[in-house]
Amino acid sequence: TSSASHYRTLIATSIAVYPTVSLTIIMSADKVTAEAVKEEIVGKLVTPAGNACPLGVRLAWHSAGTYDKNDGTGGTNGATMRYELEANDDANAGLGIARDLLIPVEKSHPHVSVSDVWALAGAAAVEKTGGPKVPVGLGRVDQTDGTKCPPNGRLPDASQGAQHLRDVFYRMGFNDQEIVVLSGAHTLGRCHQSRSGFDGPWTSDPLKFDNTYFSNLIDCKWSPRKWDGPLQYQDESGQLMMLPTDLALIQDEKFKPYVELYAKDQEAFFNDFSKAFAKLLSNGCPAAVMKSTTDSAAAAEKNVASRDFREHCMHGSKEHAAAAVSNGANVHATEPNSDRSALHKAAFWGHSHLMEWLLVELKMDPNVQDYAGDTALHDACRFGHDAVVKALLEKGADKSIKNQDGKTAADVAKDYGKTGTAALVA
Repeated sequence: TSSASHYRTLIATSIAVYPTVSLTIIMSADKVTAEAVKEEIVGKLVTPAGNACPLGVRLAWHSAGTYDKNDGTGGTNGATMRYELEANDDANAGLGIARDLLIPVEKSHPHVSVSDVWALAGAAAVEKTGGPKVPVGLGRVDQTDGTKCPPNGRLPDASQGAQHLRDVFYRMGFNDQEIVVLSGAHTLGRCHQSRSGFDGPWTSDPLKFDNTYFSNLIDCKWSPRKWDGPLQYQDESGQLMMLPTDLALIQDEKFKPYVELYAKDQEAFFNDFSKAFAKLLSNGCPAAVMKSTTDSAAAAEKNVASRDFREHCMHGSKEHAAAAVSNGANVHATEPNSDRSALHKAAFWGHSHLMEWLLVELKMDPNVQDYAGDTALHDACRFGHDAVVKALLEKGADKSIKNQDGKTAADVAKDYGKTGTAALVA
C-alpha cells in the first residue's frame, strides 16, 4: 500500500459512517455467536437476485404476532409456522419464501433453533436497511409438531380500524404508543396483490428503514383508490399507498400524537421501535431469552456509548466525550472495522488538548496499533501535529513500532515532508 493510498484510507476510516449490521447478542451455550448467524442471514436475504430484508422483518413479525398473554400461546418460541395450520394462514401468504431462504443458515448452525434464526432475521433486516439496533436474546425452543400452532386470525387484519388494532395488540400486552411504533415497520416493503390483495409501497424507498412512513401519513393527502381490489388509499401521485389500519393511526385521537412525534423525530422512532420490536420478538419465550434480551440491550447501550466516545474524540469535544464515558463507554474499545482507538482519532486530527486526559486520566495505551499497524504516534507524525507527538512520547509512545508497510513514525513523517516532526521521533 502506498503512503498516498494509505492516507486516503485513513481519512475514509476517520470520517465515514459504515452501513454495517451489528446486533449485540449474548453468546449461546454452544458458543455459536449470533454475529455469525446474523452475517449468514444478511447474506441470504440480500443477493444479486434482490433484497428480501422486508420479507425477513415480516417473517419475524408474523411469527411473533400470534402471542396471547392470557394463556401464553403463540409468539416466536416454537417456530410453529413451519407447520401447515399456521403456514396456511392467509396472513402468512408468501412467507414460505423467507423460510426457505433461511434454511441454509439453520443447517449451518444446528444448535441454534429455527425460532431464534427467524427472530434474528427480523432484527438483522431492520439494521441492514438503516434502522436501529434491536436486542435479541437466544434460547427459543422449536416445537416438534404442529399441535402448538396458534389458531388462525390472530394477526392484524389490514382492512380493519383502530379498535381492531387495540384488540390484537392489547392481547399481546402492548399499549397505544407501542401499536403506533410497531406499525412503523411499514416503512419497509410493499403490498403484493397476489399475497394480501393490497398493492403498492408505503414509501418511495421501500428498502430504507426510516420515519418516512409517519411523515407520509401526516404530509400526504390520502383518498380511496379506485380499482377492483379491496379498500386502500393512495396519495395524490398515485404511487404510494396506505391501508385502512394505517389511516386509523391518524384518525384516532390517541394514536395520532405518536404519529406526529415519530414523523418529526426519527431518533425517538428508532429508540421506541427497538424496544417494542425486542419485546414483540421475546413475548412468550423462555426466561433465558428474556434475560438474554435484557443483557443484550444493556450491552448495546454500552457499545453505542463507546462509539460516541470515539466520535467525540475525533472531533475534539472533551465535554461530549466525557458524557459518553459517564454513559458507560469502554474507552479502550476500538472501532470494529478499523481497530482504531479514540486516541488514534484524536491524534489524527491534532487534538493536543485531549492528550493529558486520554493518556493520564483514562490511561489509554499509546501503542495500540490499528488495522494498518499504525499507532497514534504514526497518525500525529503524518500530519505534523508536534504538540500531540510530544505528549505521546512523554507518556510512553514507542517510536520504534513499525506499521504494516514496515515504517516507523519517523519514516511516516519524512514521507509526508514533516522534517521537524521527524526530528522529534528520530
